[in-house]
Parts: sequence; structure tokens; C-alpha cells
Amino acid sequence: MSSPKVLFGFHAVGVRLKTAPQSVIEIYYEPTRRDARMRAFLERAREVGARLIEADGLRLAKLCGSHGHQGVAARVEPLAQASSLDDLLDQLGEPPLLLVLDGITDPHNLGACLRVADGAGAHAVIAPKDHAAGINATVAKVASGAAETMPYFMVTNLARTLGELKERNIWCIGTSDDAPKTLYQIDLQGPVALVLGAEGTGMRQLTRKTCDELISIPMRGAVESLNVSVASGVCLYEALRQRTA
Repeated sequence: MSSPKVLFGFHAVGVRLKTAPQSVIEIYYEPTRRDARMRAFLERAREVGARLIEADGLRLAKLCGSHGHQGVAARVEPLAQASSLDDLLDQLGEPPLLLVLDGITDPHNLGACLRVADGAGAHAVIAPKDHAAGINATVAKVASGAAETMPYFMVTNLARTLGELKERNIWCIGTSDDAPKTLYQIDLQGPVALVLGAEGTGMRQLTRKTCDELISIPMRGAVESLNVSVASGVCLYEALRQRTA
């Protein structure tokens, strides 16, 4: 069995209490915080029978590896997810909507991407094992629970994985500032993998060449690019709009 993991922050721990309370081993909380948010959180934890342990801010910071814990942390059992990308795709009963991240190393960016992917109804997020952030406590906090619900697959060879997606008739669409078409000129209703690179450097050349098509996000102001999590949200929600229109 996998080792327990640490979640921290009201959103991340609260989502776990809501979706899989039986997986919560114990919750640590700062007793000096007595505001309404903490009272409501503790009431919810007691309702599901979670074990509560008082802990000061220093102990919480050591447990989480961060001072951004908001006075709440939990040790939890990892949740079971699809064992592989192939298994997940085989189980889907609708056209896949995937987010592919190339070279995203900032855990805050990854957490925000997982959150927006979950919100837009994407089926999975894919990234290379090298030069990419993995799931850790910071990612889980920023993702506000989405790190628990959004499948995240780290693959050995991203270009090969894109090729395998294309063999499944999943259209791989990359984002690039110099692309001739914009996001709003393409059909996103079918099987789609949206491929985004890091802000500034963008996708690697091999990733770019492997994509079926390149599109741009229209920019009307003074800035030249968007943060990758914002760009992910723009693209995924356009796909959602088209799929639900």
C-alpha cells in the first residue's frame, strides 16, 4: 500500500473530507484559530468521525513544508486512480478532453492547472517525467482539492505519448503565439488534447512538431503572453463551451 500523504489548507483537506472521508487518517489543526471558517471545518470533520489533533503553527509548518497551511493539515491515504492513461481512455464514454503540459516546473502553476482542468471537466492532465513538477503538498494546496480528483500522468516520452494519442484519433492542438489560427477558429467538440508550454519558452520543438495543429490565444493588450494556468483555463473553457452549446 502507498505511504500516507499530507494535505494542507481548508480547500484541499475539505475536499478530501467531502469526497473520501474514510481515507483521512488524522487532521491537525491550530487551536488558537477560532474564527467561523475553522469552526465550520472542525464541525464537518467531527461529523465524519475524523481524528482531530491540536498542533501549533510551527508543528504544522514542519508537517506541511510550508507556512501556507491556514492552520489545517491532514495525513491521508492516497486515493485509487486509473493505473495508466490507456486504462483511463479505454473507460471513457465521451470524447476525451486532455490537458498536456510541457515543461511546467512551478508547483503553483501545476496546482492552478489541475484546478482549472477539474473545473472545466477535463479527463486528465499529462506531463513529461523530466523537467516537470510532480504532485506535492504545495501543488495539492494550490489545486484546492483537484490534485485528488484530476488524474495526472507523468510520461517518459511526451512526443511518443502524443503520437499514441493521435493513433486513438485524439487531435493534438498546441498553443503558440505565432500560430495562424486562433482558439476560436477551431472545433474542440471531438477528442482533443490541448498542449501548452511554459510561459516565455513555450513548447519544446519536438512537442511542437508532433502536434496536429497550432493555435494562438488572441492578445489585445500590452502583454505578450498569459500565465500557463490562465491560458489553460481559456482553452479548456472554450472546449467546454463548444461541447455544451
